[in-house]
Amino acid sequence: IHTFTSSGTFTISSGTGDVEYLVVAGGGGGDNISAGGGGGGAGGMRTGTKAAMGPGSYTVTVGAGGAASANGSNSVFDDITSTGGGRGGGAGNNGTAGGSGGGGTTLGTTGGAGTSGQGNNGGAGGFSSGGGGGGAGAVGANAGSYAGGNGGAGSSSSISGSSVTYAGGGGGSASANGTGGAGGGGNGNSGGTGGAGSANTG
Repeated sequence: IHTFTSSGTFTISSGTGDVEYLVVAGGGGGDNISAGGGGGGAGGMRTGTKAAMGPGSYTVTVGAGGAASANGSNSVFDDITSTGGGRGGGAGNNGTAGGSGGGGTTLGTTGGAGTSGQGNNGGAGGFSSGGGGGGAGAVGANAGSYAGGNGGAGSSSSISGSSVTYAGGGGGSASANGTGGAGGGGNGNSGGTGGAGSANTG
């Protein structure tokens, strides 16, 4: 098992074989307005098998999570790219599209779209409350009145030898904050900056 938590190179010195992969991008940042900011979407999650890989050096890029109000960065393994998570909406804006979409903020705004095969949509905003960011396994919850939407749950993988959940969406902020989705999503925070997601889970 080869695990990359920072960018590097995957090297095959000899022989040819199939390589299983799990590529998770950086999650989007939630918006940092005082109340009603949308939760950040999870980084895109892709898993599968690359057949008959031969000798050579293959680039690995580990995308960083987005700062407040910023999309996450893409992660790449050879020709496999997972898209960074969308940022949460702020100041009456919709959530942004990404691997999973960011949550909307305030009533009438929508969550950003997730990327097919990588994640899900963010939740819609509510009255003075932000929707949850989408996760790899579920959409972000819509916000209620003064209640932030919960982040969408991530998806599990056993590629490491045990089952681990990755790519959970961030919770939206409000008087009653949304919680991050299983798989590393950070909680919402009505006081400003939301809780950070868990590193290296997307």
